[in-house]
Amino acid sequence: MATISLRKGNTRLPPEVNRVLYVRNLPFNITSEEMYDIFGKYGAIRQIRIGTNKDTRGTAFVVYEDIYDAKTAVDHLSGFNVANRYLIVLYYQQAKMSKKFDQKKKEEEITKLQEKYGVGLAAKDK
Repeated sequence: MATISLRKGNTRLPPEVNRVLYVRNLPFNITSEEMYDIFGKYGAIRQIRIGTNKDTRGTAFVVYEDIYDAKTAVDHLSGFNVANRYLIVLYYQQAKMSKKFDQKKKEEEITKLQEKYGVGLAAKDK
């Protein structure tokens, strides 16, 4: 198997590789059992979280016990067809994910501070 050969060699993995995978373009009606069937073929899974609300439907997080199993899953399942949808399987990167959410919070914070201290377009004109 490919995973065994990876472990035996002194293979250095790229820095973005980790045990947590972010899966997009999932069918909305996919079940946890189906996810375990698809992703469990590549190694022991610690956890699967499927998005259920409006913003997260069609996405999931898959956490593997071993980093090499996660790498094998990404290599084999990126572009895999499930219910006529091609999966997008990426390594989860906290920095990139948090930037999307933090940007909105920062903009709201700036607006509140501008209103509180009376800073804004009028202040720029002075």
